[in-house]
Amino acid sequence: MKFDLLNKDLNTKARAGIIHTDHGDIETPIFMPVGTAGTVKAIHQRDLLDDIRAQIILGNTYHLYLRPGTDVINKAGGLHRFNGWDKPILTDSGGYQVYSLTANRKLNENGVTFRSHIDGSKHLFTPENVIDTQRLIGSDIMMVLDECTPYPCEYSYAKKSLAITHKWLNRCFTQYKNTNNIYNFQQALFPIVQGSIYKDLRTQSAEFITNIDAEGNAIGGLSVGEPAEMMYEMTELVCDILPIDKPRYLMGVGTPANILESIALGVDMMDCVMPTRNARNGMLFTSQGIINIKNEKWKNDFSPIDEFGTSFVDNAYSKAYLRHLFISKEILSAMIATAHNLSFYLWLVKEARNKIIEGSFFSWKNRMVKQLIQRL
Repeated sequence: MKFDLLNKDLNTKARAGIIHTDHGDIETPIFMPVGTAGTVKAIHQRDLLDDIRAQIILGNTYHLYLRPGTDVINKAGGLHRFNGWDKPILTDSGGYQVYSLTANRKLNENGVTFRSHIDGSKHLFTPENVIDTQRLIGSDIMMVLDECTPYPCEYSYAKKSLAITHKWLNRCFTQYKNTNNIYNFQQALFPIVQGSIYKDLRTQSAEFITNIDAEGNAIGGLSVGEPAEMMYEMTELVCDILPIDKPRYLMGVGTPANILESIALGVDMMDCVMPTRNARNGMLFTSQGIINIKNEKWKNDFSPIDEFGTSFVDNAYSKAYLRHLFISKEILSAMIATAHNLSFYLWLVKEARNKIIEGSFFSWKNRMVKQLIQRL
């Protein structure tokens, strides 16, 4: 994997670049749709590729390990062949999913033992077998095993957790270097900065990870309930330490406003379930603000979902029609809403990239953020 940094904004820390992988190039800043179980919910791969223009999607090691299992994915020739997506894929190590199973897992320096949310069966994730699992899945970008600390979190716990995460990180990279790609393309491995909301721990972690000299770096443990300003403070602190010539991935973020503010702080890659999950519940993100399409006010509104055409579905369906589909509980409602939200997110980061290159990102970002947070 190779990263070319092409442009920097003069008034912020925003960057425009290109990540080169064996499955294609990724223009940054980029938003990555989440395909937890090998599919982005309620959207066809064809639409993701041709209309939404997604350049990379996510799979999740925890979910794919449990179902369908790495034996099935391996027999298919890797996840790209299994799900029919021939562009880049990033896999989370499963650390966040295990974090969410607090009542059903035990963590120590060796790894984490957890019970499946599907059938209650017992499993063990170690730094070594998480790398082996991602080798079998065949993602272009793999993530190290880490512990995502909750918010709020006591300093003593965050410090102890960070020590374990760094030990796991070293073991992940040892396993990565001692194993080969199973399929006919290269895989990169990203370490993850942790440290909760504590500046000294975040600094320590970012410096530790910089010394790893990986092909890219991630920032984890944010957007877990802390105030947005605190998230931005930690993100800026870490981005100022991480190397300039490597892509920076802020995990699990976020709202459209979060995305623009994070780009301004120097983030290159982001992912979040929000555009797809919220779409299935009738929440639409538009260039003018947020719409709850189920509200009565849209019943007789025959205007496009976003009159500024940020989505490939905007000129095909009205607000009134989409509301009718939701009220009628038609499956098409989730499909249209998902297509719109993902199109909007990808439009937003593409516009951000264009503004960075043009030199007008700062004023555009400030204007857009005010619009994006409005409830319509």
